[in-house]
Amino acid sequence: MSKKPKRTKQPKNGKQPAGGTPATVTLTEAGVDFTLHAYEHDPAVASYGEEAAEALGVSPDQVFKTLLAEVDGALTVAVVPVSGSLDLKALAAAAGGKRAAMADPAAAERSTGYVRGGISPLGQRKRLRTVLDASAAAHETVCVSAGRRGLEVELAPADLQKLTEATLAEIARA
Repeated sequence: MSKKPKRTKQPKNGKQPAGGTPATVTLTEAGVDFTLHAYEHDPAVASYGEEAAEALGVSPDQVFKTLLAEVDGALTVAVVPVSGSLDLKALAAAAGGKRAAMADPAAAERSTGYVRGGISPLGQRKRLRTVLDASAAAHETVCVSAGRRGLEVELAPADLQKLTEATLAEIARA
């Protein structure tokens, strides 16, 4: 992966760029530097995040998955490295709640506007409280879903945190 992401510009006609998604439109409108990485998604693969890391040739520690959980009944976005799993107790604490459980996949899709395996923390239909695992800060860039299976966006963790208004906390476990 490149050291510094390239900025991908939106066409002057105001339409989404080729492969554009609400996530890429959000990034373009914010003027954030990012790089899109497309790869051929295999529908037989169970772990979308691990598939992305392998396809991009990067460490699973640098590719982050977007998960939705309910914290005290409120949908909450958790962004954690694909190399680990979400610590629900840590997420609840980071979100100021007491209990957390994984959200119903259908509710996650309805709320975000994305399909499972392609849920991006960016450009979601409804703005939800977001918690980004603190390990993201150790990387110059991270990759997250760009809003569809087989499409990742690489950007600086600080930009991801700013655009999602995320709380940075240790919510992943190995």
